[in-house]
Amino acid sequence: MTESSQQPLISHLVELRDRLLRGLLAIAIIAACLLPFANDLYTFLAEPLLRHLPESSTMIATEVASPFLIPFKLTLSLAVLLAVPILLYQLWAFIAPGLYSNERKLVFPLLFASTILFFLGMVFAYFVVFPLVFGFFTQAAPEGVAIMTDISSYLDFVLKLFFAFGIAFEVPIVTLLLIWTGVSTVESLAEKRPYIIVGAFVMGMLLTPPDIISQTLLALPVWILFELGLFCARFLPQKKEA
Repeated sequence: MTESSQQPLISHLVELRDRLLRGLLAIAIIAACLLPFANDLYTFLAEPLLRHLPESSTMIATEVASPFLIPFKLTLSLAVLLAVPILLYQLWAFIAPGLYSNERKLVFPLLFASTILFFLGMVFAYFVVFPLVFGFFTQAAPEGVAIMTDISSYLDFVLKLFFAFGIAFEVPIVTLLLIWTGVSTVESLAEKRPYIIVGAFVMGMLLTPPDIISQTLLALPVWILFELGLFCARFLPQKKEA
C-alpha cells in the first residue's frame, strides 16, 4: 500500500474516532443530567409492577449496593437510548459522503424512521405490555406466596422487553430494505405471509419471557408492521445501478 493510498484510510479512521468520541460525550452529558433523578426514574419504571402488587408487598434489594447501582444502571441505559438520534446522526455523517444521491435521499429517512419506531416499541411495551404482563403474573401467584421482586431482576426483565419490542418495531425498515436492495419483492414477501406470521410468533417466543401474553403482544405488532412495510414498499423509488 502506497503512502498516497494510506492517507484517505488514516483520515477516515480519524473521522470515525472523532465521531465515536462525540457519541460517547453525548451519552456522558445526558447521563450526568439524568443522574440526580435516578431514583425517580426507577420509580417511574417500576410503576406498572407496583400498581399490581398486593398492599403488603414491596420491591426489595438483595445486595448491599443495589439501591445505588441499579438506578445508576437505569440512568446509563436511558442515556444511551436518548443519545441514539445523536449516534445515528454521527453514523449518517460518516457514511453519507460515500453514498449516491438517490441513496442519501432514502438512507436518512430510514435512519430517522428506525429511531422513531424503536422508541414507539418501547412506549408500546411500557404502556400496553407491562400492565398486562405484570397483572397476569401477580394474579397467577400461588396461595401463600408473597410477591417481592428484586429491583435488579426487575430492571433486567424490563430492559429485555424494551429491547425486544424496540427491535421488533424495526420490521417495516427491514422489509423496505429487502425490497429496495432487490433481495426480495413485494409480491414474493406477500406470498410468504404465512411463514412471516409463524416467524413473528417464534420471535416472540425467543425475545420475550416465557409467557403467552408477552409473546402474543410482540408477535401481533410484528405482523401488522410487516404489512405496513409491504404497503410502503409499493411507493419506493427503484434502486439505481452504479
